Amino acid sequence: MPQENILVIKLGALGDFIYAIGPMQAIKKHHKTASITLLTRPSFAELGNATKLFDNILIDPEQKFWQLKGLYEFGSVFKTFTLAGALNEGIVETNTEFKNLPKKITCAGRPIGEYDDKIPPDLTAEEILIRSGNIGSVRIAQRIGREGMKDFLNSIGVLNKIDFDIEEVGEPISFRWGKCKLATASFGHGITTTLLQVAKGYSIISNGGFEIKPTLIKREKKEDKKIRILKEGVSREINSILRKIVSSKEGTANFANVQGYEVGGKTGTAQKSFNGVYSKNKINTFAAIFPISKPKYILLVLLDEPKPSKDYIYHYRDGSGWKYKGTPFNTAGWTSVEIAGKIIEKIGPILAINRNDFYDNHVVKKSN
Repeated sequence: MPQENILVIKLGALGDFIYAIGPMQAIKKHHKTASITLLTRPSFAELGNATKLFDNILIDPEQKFWQLKGLYEFGSVFKTFTLAGALNEGIVETNTEFKNLPKKITCAGRPIGEYDDKIPPDLTAEEILIRSGNIGSVRIAQRIGREGMKDFLNSIGVLNKIDFDIEEVGEPISFRWGKCKLATASFGHGITTTLLQVAKGYSIISNGGFEIKPTLIKREKKEDKKIRILKEGVSREINSILRKIVSSKEGTANFANVQGYEVGGKTGTAQKSFNGVYSKNKINTFAAIFPISKPKYILLVLLDEPKPSKDYIYHYRDGSGWKYKGTPFNTAGWTSVEIAGKIIEKIGPILAINRNDFYDNHVVKKSN
């Protein structure tokens, strides 16, 4: 009987490739003796190898249509890293007070101000993150110092190129750490990275402080020794604050307070830059973690140049039944957070189906 040869062609986007893994597995199962060859793009070759479904992999050298190399400034999402770094070094505690914080400072002649002009001048470190204070974040970063801040961001993978299943992952742009860079980096401006690096940083900060390796392939759990990045207790303190950002009236992410799912997270609103000049166009991001008391999922929502709507109806998801009409501010709290809340409402029950402990401890509470 002649050798059966099968050619699988997958040249589309990353999402198309991921969705095709199921049918690829079916081909392998029903054609056990066949020689199966995959024709794909260079960036998906390693992913194809990792599936162990193919005898040969051929590369199509054509121009890539889809890339994950987008580098962004994430704005206030970085404030979580700033406070986590200070807590990890023992430089501040969550109740450390910062008094007489000005509404505006300058660095090299350039102004740094608060977005919220009603933010109080006296805040604790915890309140700085909850209220998303720029000047307070600068003061925290100054206590950490340039080397300390740089080392911490490197340790959680935010400024490093990540070893990933495919090659199309951007590498953060290097820069010189001057005093002004330290100031702006504390609140996520003047520093670029990718969604994947931010997701890894939030994973480490929320999971107890242990190293992780992002992957697209479902792998069997290994009992390898965990590598600790953060000191014990830092995750617990940060997670508590992230929950308050979503659940408290002072927080900036109330529309993600989906009843029963105990969501925590941090907003980030950044201006897009063109040729080194900031424009009025926005990049709005929300990093969500749920359930925050025992983190299992991280969701990042990034909106490129979102548009406000005067007719949109916001629904609070905390069971209160409150509604709000119109988008008063084109910020992450009114855009990315709203989208994240909708996503969690939809995917939460699906994720809970195969997570009995999650379902019993969190979703059931919603119906009781």
